[in-house]
Amino acid sequence: MVVWIVIAVIVIYVVMTYNSLVSIKNNVEKAWANIDVLLKQRNDELPKLIDTCKAYMAHESQTLEKVIQARMGADAARQTQDMEGLSKAEAGLQASLGGLFAVAENYPDLKANQTFINLQSRITGLENQIADRREFYNDSVNNNNVRIQQFPDMIVAGIFNFKRAEMLRFASAELQDVDVSSRFNS
Repeated sequence: MVVWIVIAVIVIYVVMTYNSLVSIKNNVEKAWANIDVLLKQRNDELPKLIDTCKAYMAHESQTLEKVIQARMGADAARQTQDMEGLSKAEAGLQASLGGLFAVAENYPDLKANQTFINLQSRITGLENQIADRREFYNDSVNNNNVRIQQFPDMIVAGIFNFKRAEMLRFASAELQDVDVSSRFNS
């Protein structure tokens, strides 16, 4: 009788741990999907911002080209789920967007244009949401990685082949402050 109780407790523990690990693994996937949705949304809206800017500053094509190239790089990394490439592309995109907004400072008509103001506000809002989702993603990855390494959960994780997930990281150069004054002078 005691043997059956011990076996039942072990089976219940394995089932509960397995279900918990599956939930955590799916949270990591959901967190990535949330980032993916916002990056896609931003990539859909950036061309509208660029088109608005083009109407006001056709000769600033180099700045616009940098934004377009950075957007394409971020989109390609997002589609392939290349974390390292995404972090580099995101840093480039943020820098080029900063340059675009800095260039807008030289065009009072553009700054006053309601379409530009709305799109700039939307992009800023999306950037804030993306930052929040990145943090949630890394929290989810951390929960996953901790659980599959903790004893005795690591036994169940090993039996059912649960894998570590990769954190979204940025190189130290990508985390430095942006020199805003240089953007206004270029």
